[in-house]
Amino acid sequence: MIDKVVASAEEAVADIPDGASLAVGGFGLCGIPVSLIDALHRAGTSELETVSNNCGVDDWGLGILLRDGRIRRTISSYVGENKEFARQYLAGELEVVLTPQGTLAEKLRAGGAGIPAFYTKAGVGTQVSEGGLPQKYDAEGGIAVASAAKEVRSFAGVDYVLEEALTPDFGLVHAWKGDRHGNLVFHATAMNFNPLCAMAGRITIAEVEELVEPGELDPEHIHTPGIFVQRVVLAPNGEKRIEKRTVALAAPSGQQTNQPAANPNATSQQAGA
Repeated sequence: MIDKVVASAEEAVADIPDGASLAVGGFGLCGIPVSLIDALHRAGTSELETVSNNCGVDDWGLGILLRDGRIRRTISSYVGENKEFARQYLAGELEVVLTPQGTLAEKLRAGGAGIPAFYTKAGVGTQVSEGGLPQKYDAEGGIAVASAAKEVRSFAGVDYVLEEALTPDFGLVHAWKGDRHGNLVFHATAMNFNPLCAMAGRITIAEVEELVEPGELDPEHIHTPGIFVQRVVLAPNGEKRIEKRTVALAAPSGQQTNQPAANPNATSQQAGA
């Protein structure tokens, strides 16, 4: 078996060219490949097309590439936490393909499984299937690029819309553990989108918090087998940010409260580990 470990995140992303398409794992700020994104940012790579659940926040994750104008097009399902994203989209600087979250996940899974397209009920009877969604505005606020209509077909009397699979040039993922052969184990919310992006990318690069030797991972607990992964880089002790903190108000001294105790690790949405 091939030892797929590379020495650094910089080496791992060195051949990603301008204009490449990237499937980027994670959910909100949970399980995103921060080390790989940072290395790509330092490399100055631009004109990127990203496929991800979201596009980071203003100063973290994919948000740092977006902030510096490195992303020209993104395929995402949740984009509400990034003010710069909204500004660029409305100013006609960024092309955005909004995609239902389950559909986005299946587009990636299908791409990794070699399935070119599939039918789903999600989006039937809306602009998702009928077309006309603004994907890019011009400088005057008019629609420069609109989504095209998609094929709709009836099965057993129910309409379904045809969605094409995604096979981006590269997959960037973050795993809890990985071995030298590229077998990966994800933790908690990082299971969202990371295994799918690993499958879909033509070349998949995995940053791992813990690197182990082949045979140390329980075969029954491997989430992504090494056949989907071409490069592995050790990225221990990376910063893990929380998208939104929610804490309970402290009770006055001597009084009890029915509210749960304050938990600095809780989040109001897209929680994870």
